[in-house]
Amino acid sequence: MNRTSTPRTRGTAAAAQPPRMLALATVGFTLCFWAWALLAPLGSTLREDLDLTAFQQSLAVAVPVIVGSLGRIPVGALTDRVGARRMFPLVAALTVLPVLYLGHFADSLAEVLTGGFFLGLGGTTFAIGVPFVNAWYPPERRGLALGIFGIGTGGTALSSFTTVQLADAVGYAFPFDLVAALLVVYAVAARLLLRDKPDRAVPPGSLLARTTATLRMHATVQLSFLYAVAFGGFVAFSVYLPTYLTTAHDLGRSDAALRTAGFVVLAVAMRPVGGWLSDRLHPVPVLVVTYAVIAALALLAAFELPLIPLGTLAFLGMAAALGRGIRCRVRARRPPGAPRSGRLGDRCRRRCRRSGRLLSAPGHGCRLRRY
Repeated sequence: MNRTSTPRTRGTAAAAQPPRMLALATVGFTLCFWAWALLAPLGSTLREDLDLTAFQQSLAVAVPVIVGSLGRIPVGALTDRVGARRMFPLVAALTVLPVLYLGHFADSLAEVLTGGFFLGLGGTTFAIGVPFVNAWYPPERRGLALGIFGIGTGGTALSSFTTVQLADAVGYAFPFDLVAALLVVYAVAARLLLRDKPDRAVPPGSLLARTTATLRMHATVQLSFLYAVAFGGFVAFSVYLPTYLTTAHDLGRSDAALRTAGFVVLAVAMRPVGGWLSDRLHPVPVLVVTYAVIAALALLAAFELPLIPLGTLAFLGMAAALGRGIRCRVRARRPPGAPRSGRLGDRCRRRCRRSGRLLSAPGHGCRLRRY
């Protein structure tokens, strides 16, 4: 006998849909960020094998970060038009190509830079996931939802934990092959299971017109600057900390990678906390305290104190504050009567975050030259 679904069962299924979509998006974000961060733990290996200078080493690990930051604007615009159901599997599948190229064919600085350029595509998935998650959750729950999605940045921790160890134990190409295989599986699963919100709005007007309107809002520039500091700092440390620890503190590659992973894990774990706080408290006092802590600990770390215990405490404290500041900033409240910036506002904020990362990358590279 055929049974029609009751309103209660339909309601239960509808309630289960947002967590399912959030989980799928977070897994994809994690895997793509894992791929995006594959080169950073291998910076010392690349320097030895290819006889690179400190600046060339910094450039090799910075290229994916720069391209991933720049690419978020067009990828975000495409997501607005065609939806995350198409973009997530497409970006995951395309990222497989540079991953395999770097693992098997890149034997010179030029080839590493070429592969790293296209590897930057993996870093654009943030621009796919944020509007996707926003569409599935009401405003009062988006802070926590985006905080959970932000756990995907822990893909950099997975890279720090596993890349050097797997390369030493199995072979240089193995971590690249592993990530490529996982990306293929995810691309297929996302294409089959991922769904855009049925009432997803497609923004009207041209990209230029929406950009101009959004940039006229004072809040866009203010929040973008805050995010440039918070997320730019997080990415800069997650990429350059292995190199810094090996050069400034004479740590081994594996030890430096594991310590970097601890930094990333703590920052990632604090993102849901920041989202939870932003759902319940006014974000301004939370951000004031957070940035004051970051400034104080950054000043302490600048003195290059012994790594145990003061240096470690300074870096871990910054990790916790940066992670919380990222998500609190995202959920900063809109003033009454102010126009909504929508997804384009998110892309403009990502643009300023990109500026933070572009400035931080050469800065770390030049700083390392004196070692």
